Amino acid sequence: MTSTTHRPGARKGIVVGYVLTTLVALFLVFDTVMKVLRLAPAVQATTELGYPTATVLWIGIIELVCLGFYLVPRTSILGALLLTGYLGGAIATHVRVGSPLLSHVLFPIYVAVMLWGGVYLRERRLRELVPLRRRDGRGEATPQQPTWIA
Repeated sequence: MTSTTHRPGARKGIVVGYVLTTLVALFLVFDTVMKVLRLAPAVQATTELGYPTATVLWIGIIELVCLGFYLVPRTSILGALLLTGYLGGAIATHVRVGSPLLSHVLFPIYVAVMLWGGVYLRERRLRELVPLRRRDGRGEATPQQPTWIA
């Protein structure tokens, strides 16, 4: 369950989180449908990357399961972890076949940044686990200093 905090700007952060999540979800749903239905562009792209035609459906099903976990609020962090692994496989595949860096190899990283940004902004549990800011003695947020600055 997504919970809000009472800090100023919390609502705006949650809205931005949902916008990022929606953008990622729309892209991944489109990609998943193409693979599960074994549409020609998905099959052609997958075989050009060196995968057999029979794997297109299974790759789509795996992506669908990961996306399902990501879209359910209780399991969204698990889904983000699973999708990170899935996107890492896409990066490795593109590196292996020598795809262009900015448009193909790094594209899954762009998706992952939006994916994690969305879940971070809307999930208090994740913000507590990985704080980008810490509270001082008065309960006010202060930027964290790197550990090498003492």
